[in-house]
Amino acid sequence: MTPKTEAELSEAIAAAQGPLAIRGGGTRAFAQAEGETLSTAGLAGITLHEPGALTLVAAAGTPLADIEAALEAEGQRLAFEPPDLRGLLGREGVSTIGGVVAANASGPRRIQAGACRDFLLGVRFVDGSGTIVKNGGRVMKNVTGYDLVKLMAGSHGTLGVLSEVSLKVLPKPEATAVLLIEGLGDDQAVAAMSAALGSPYDVTGAAHTQKGVDGAPVTMIRVEGFTPSVAYRAQALKEKLARFGDIAIEDDPEKTAAGWAWVRDVSQHVGQPGDVWRISVKPSDGPEVARRLPGAEVLYDWGGGLLWARVPEGSDVRGLLGDLPGHATRVRGGDAGIATFHPEPAPVAALSQGLRARFDPRGILNPGIMG
Repeated sequence: MTPKTEAELSEAIAAAQGPLAIRGGGTRAFAQAEGETLSTAGLAGITLHEPGALTLVAAAGTPLADIEAALEAEGQRLAFEPPDLRGLLGREGVSTIGGVVAANASGPRRIQAGACRDFLLGVRFVDGSGTIVKNGGRVMKNVTGYDLVKLMAGSHGTLGVLSEVSLKVLPKPEATAVLLIEGLGDDQAVAAMSAALGSPYDVTGAAHTQKGVDGAPVTMIRVEGFTPSVAYRAQALKEKLARFGDIAIEDDPEKTAAGWAWVRDVSQHVGQPGDVWRISVKPSDGPEVARRLPGAEVLYDWGGGLLWARVPEGSDVRGLLGDLPGHATRVRGGDAGIATFHPEPAPVAALSQGLRARFDPRGILNPGIMG
């Protein structure tokens, strides 16, 4: 089913006799629900863009590329830097803004700007009974329903099917500079990233790979803004981090954009064998996580708080992490009896079940996803 209007979407859900597998562009789902496919691709189009108010409203099935092109024309961007995981997951299709919101997809800039949910102003969606729900607003001053707006981000279509989203957008920076430190071990890299993020120089990206494009470890630290400010902060950071070794500064726009797209889209693991896990931990625990994963190759993001680990097929990463606090999501890999999403603690699971019972009393929206 591919409804063309919100009313048709409501009718389709209300009339459903069994489970529905909600599909946006099909580009970033880590697990596939069983049931009849319900696509939001027919709900497309930017309905409002007010550059001066930093506000954009679009139907959920609007291609992300269309959103980014419209913003680019006005010198703006989605500050949360949504990743393109088609290469990593071996998927084709077109990423949609509704899919981005449903997955709360957020890239390297999250450590400074915040996540997708932090830029949501309002949503419209259809719940499991076919009821159309509007929450939040179309402008930044309207914060009505704040909690429910945030709740829909990252719900993976289990509470309702998004039909429209309202987003705060930001101006693009005038300049970007990236500090590059080669050859650091994981512990040193996390220390360097922590020092950079703890500085007053407004770092907008901090990543480390054990195996860069040339096969050697490299640590990347990004600053953005007005050209004179970027030049000053990059040099100040270079002096502050001098104890970690030789540091190069790259400020070519094409090279810096390509480098961070490589991190954002987890290109290190594209086309490589093995399962891929997304692991969130305290940054200081990141190197220990890597040591507990035999045969793993790791890309660190968010200053070491997010690890993209490629491990041998069938590896039970959660079992290997043991008592380390955090959570791990199996992003790519065979079933092997391992749950995709990290099991929730009992109190959280009870809350989640209560929310599903409220928004999807028949249990038809993406059943089996997220537990």
